[in-house]
Amino acid sequence: MYQLGFCASVLCPTPTLLQKLEVAVVTTERARHFYSPQDIPVPLYSDADEWEMWKCRSDPVLHIDLRRWADLMLVAPLDANTLGKVASGICDNLLTCVIRAWDCRKPLLFCPAMNTVMWEHPITAQQLGQLKAFGYVEIPCVAKKLVCGDQGLGAMAEVGTIVDKVKEVLFQHCGSQQS
Repeated sequence: MYQLGFCASVLCPTPTLLQKLEVAVVTTERARHFYSPQDIPVPLYSDADEWEMWKCRSDPVLHIDLRRWADLMLVAPLDANTLGKVASGICDNLLTCVIRAWDCRKPLLFCPAMNTVMWEHPITAQQLGQLKAFGYVEIPCVAKKLVCGDQGLGAMAEVGTIVDKVKEVLFQHCGSQQS
């Protein structure tokens, strides 16, 4: 499984919301095996970018800059490994550092995705509960044939479902900022 965190910045809200949406992608090193960087038409950041930018104390810190810039963060998919890290506060890569530095007054949405047996493990419910206690919003996984060949609950929500939830949360968040 791979992790991509999508950070979005938007001018709130208008009928042309999606036309004004700026997106940046934060990837983990393992995710690089599943896509080609030239297929990503927006800024793409990884661990190497974090360390190449920062040379001394006064230099920008990428994970802080990204969390300041973004109005919303979407982690899709969120695998069992990164779920455990985030629930425990571990930040050992750019993605988990952005999440750890995230301003909890801004929305963070996550899309769990893992094997059915991993999904059903008791620790998963505890870890999901921890993320929800932080105020993060779950976009629930679905049942279908998984990448591993098993059939059952654990597949990431459909893209249309994710997009609809992002739009809903952005409009809610932007509306609450204006009042």
